Amino acid sequence: MPEFKYKTMGQQFGRRSWAEPWKIKMVEPLRMLTPEERRRAASEAGYNTFLLRSEDVYIDLLTDSGTSAMSDRQWAGLMLGDEAYAGSRNFYRLEDAIRKFYGFKHVVPTHQGRGAEHLISKALIEPGDIIPGNMYFTTTRLHQELAGGTFVDVICAAAHDPTDRSPFKGDVDLDKLEALIRKVGAEKIPYVSLAGTVNMAGGQPVSMANVKALRALTDRHGIRLYLDATRMAENAFFIQEREPGYREKSIAEILKEFCSFTDGCWMSSKKDNLVNIGGWLAVNHEDVFEKARNMVVIYEGLHTYGGMAGRDMEAVAIGIEEMVDEDHIRSRVDQVRYLGTLLLDWGIPIVEPAGGHAIFLDAKRFYPHIPQAQFPAQTLAAELYLDSGIRSMERGNVSAGRDPKTGDHRYPALELTRLTIPRRVYTQAHMDVVAESIKAAFDSRDKTRGLKMVYEPEYLRFFQARFEPLA
Repeated sequence: MPEFKYKTMGQQFGRRSWAEPWKIKMVEPLRMLTPEERRRAASEAGYNTFLLRSEDVYIDLLTDSGTSAMSDRQWAGLMLGDEAYAGSRNFYRLEDAIRKFYGFKHVVPTHQGRGAEHLISKALIEPGDIIPGNMYFTTTRLHQELAGGTFVDVICAAAHDPTDRSPFKGDVDLDKLEALIRKVGAEKIPYVSLAGTVNMAGGQPVSMANVKALRALTDRHGIRLYLDATRMAENAFFIQEREPGYREKSIAEILKEFCSFTDGCWMSSKKDNLVNIGGWLAVNHEDVFEKARNMVVIYEGLHTYGGMAGRDMEAVAIGIEEMVDEDHIRSRVDQVRYLGTLLLDWGIPIVEPAGGHAIFLDAKRFYPHIPQAQFPAQTLAAELYLDSGIRSMERGNVSAGRDPKTGDHRYPALELTRLTIPRRVYTQAHMDVVAESIKAAFDSRDKTRGLKMVYEPEYLRFFQARFEPLA
């Protein structure tokens, strides 16, 4: 694929700068600890940024999950919460919004995205099944494994190369998928798991052409296709910008068209939907809906609230409308690009092209002297906190976990440190501070040593593992 070159909002309109398309109504004070205080906090947290207290963090780029700033309309919507146990009017508002913007027939609310992942895995996977997907995501793969399935990566080769500037590095390799189907048999594949903007690959998008071809392939073999729609608004933006024939289509139109090629989706509303809690599962097939609606009562809550308060469902419904606003989505992606451009200008290695929700530092190239067994991405996250109180997170060996059959570490091709930008929270000045901290860590990289793991939980170890610096 040819590499993609983008223009920022300012460049498109002949300006040197751009401004966020919102103004600030309420502020939360930030405080930077002293270097000694940061060293003590990092040590107490076992050099795992997930174990830091938020009050000890200056700029929090751990995740964009549930960290968005809600709009005045969403805050007003909280006052309209119908907290009836059954049949809340806010559920029907949510259902209408999902049908309008995503196009799916049936909706099952959940407390957050992993609740929806759990339901779809329990509903469709039998022990011994194979679930192909365009690169794993941590909680998705774990739910598939706990249901008895095995995830198999069928993403295109470009996704594993952080220097490849192809425009759609989230695409499924159709030949690889076809070969897998021939090998294991279509009857062993309950569905293909497709993520829009692939998180673990650096937030890389899937093209409309790829999902159309994927739909045709799965139809030939009688296999269903389900979508992780967590960041599909951002994926729609990249299609609008990069794919021929979509420049004049709206984000809303592109989103709905993309979803039309799938049988349903699971959603963490804490990302695109611009809320602090919530999620949902939406499907077209009656059999899947009946299973999910029955199971949600066991694991989440009644099928008309699924673990969310009525006011939360109202905020999600409003957030779905706001996420497809053209000014919002462009400013969201351009803020990420702004940070990425600063780093590239200084020669700092990142995943290219910059994704929609985060900048991913390439820890292998950042610390070529630290072997992957000494957790270079985790080391870099710790170093950034020590330098300036900025919280990022590891997406490499620690996140990949262990092979459930052999017990050995998985060593992914990508060893990344993720700086995730919350929506509508930080300004361009914050991005300048972040970039300067990364440069400081980069300038002193030769002196940095790796970490050793001293505590490891059974599941999703990146959340709770503890480390110590190597001498």
